[in-house]
Amino acid sequence: MPDANIRIPAEARDRLAEIAAAEGLCLCAYLARMADTLLTPAERAERAGRARAVLREWNGYDPSPGEQVALDAELDRRLAQADAA
Repeated sequence: MPDANIRIPAEARDRLAEIAAAEGLCLCAYLARMADTLLTPAERAERAGRARAVLREWNGYDPSPGEQVALDAELDRRLAQADAA
């Protein structure tokens, strides 16, 4: 597979290279591994849909869109609280 050039700020490149080196990888291998492990928004939505279907079938859990928004807001609040601690 041919390589591609990506323009990013030098500070970001240097930080990523340092993280990669700490894991024993070159920057190229680190970015390739990252690309293989992160999900696209469409993949996340599909996975979330499957999880909701499993929960609905297993125990009837089926939050409405409004309940989902409220649950997401509560999760965001708790994560922010944990970060502040």
